[in-house]
Order: sequence, then C-alpha cells, then structure tokens
Amino acid sequence: MENYTFNKIASDSDIPYQLLLLADETTEAIDRYIFNSDIYLLHDGKEYIAVMALYKNSETELEIKNIAVVESCRGKGIGSILIDKAKEIARENHYKILTVGTSDTGFQQISFYEKNGFIKKEVRKDFFIENYPYPIYENGLQMRDMVLLAHDLTE
Repeated sequence: MENYTFNKIASDSDIPYQLLLLADETTEAIDRYIFNSDIYLLHDGKEYIAVMALYKNSETELEIKNIAVVESCRGKGIGSILIDKAKEIARENHYKILTVGTSDTGFQQISFYEKNGFIKKEVRKDFFIENYPYPIYENGLQMRDMVLLAHDLTE
C-alpha cells in the first residue's frame, strides 16, 4: 500500500472546497459546519486525494460532517482509511460515539458505513428538502431524508 500522510489544516485557512464538494452539494451547506470543524487532508505523495471534516456535537459525540475521495482513487480502500483515522481521533479525544449522516438515497454510502461498523441510529425527515434551495437527486431519486449512522467507540 502506498504511503499516505494526513494533514490537519486550520478551518479558516485554505478550505479545500473542490474536495468537500465531492460529498456535499453546495458551498453554502459546507460553510454551515466547516468553520467549526477540524479538517484533515490525505496526501498520496503527489497530491491531496481525500478530505474529512470532523465536528464536535458534544463532549461524547464526534460527527463526520464530510468525507470525500477523488474519483480516480475510489474503490481502493481510501474511504476506510479515513474512517479508521476518524475512529482513532475520536478515541484519542475520549469521544464515545462517532456519527455520520447521509441521504436516504445514498445506498452505496450507507452500505460503506455499515461495513465500517456503523449502525443506523435515526432518520431526519425532510432534511434535504428543508436545508437546500432546490431538489437534489442521487441514484435517480430525490434526496429527502438524512440517515444518521453511529459507531460505538466503547466496544
């Protein structure tokens, strides 16, 4: 496996919108969380190939607000490397739960998170209808509800 390096950047420095937009629909949506998040970039020795934004929901819960891998690197285990890093960061900072939210139409994402130890926790009805100015489609379906998944870090 290649040598990857993680770099934590200040949330008010050069925000990597081009990477963040691979997983979120608008810069306005990103701006709602990014300035209060820790941003991690994954470098493959040549360029940044992935991003992850972590947000403190409470003293016990850390949330993955954004996780994205450039298209040319997908399907190579990079997403799981990011998830493992998020779990490591969460444990080091004494969080008990790591959460992530995705669209109810994001079948591949839901499956990915479940394979990485997350379980469905709750559904936020009409999240994408109420928080975006226009309909967003994924897999030919309009995104409506957010599925929240959680990983118990105490197990």
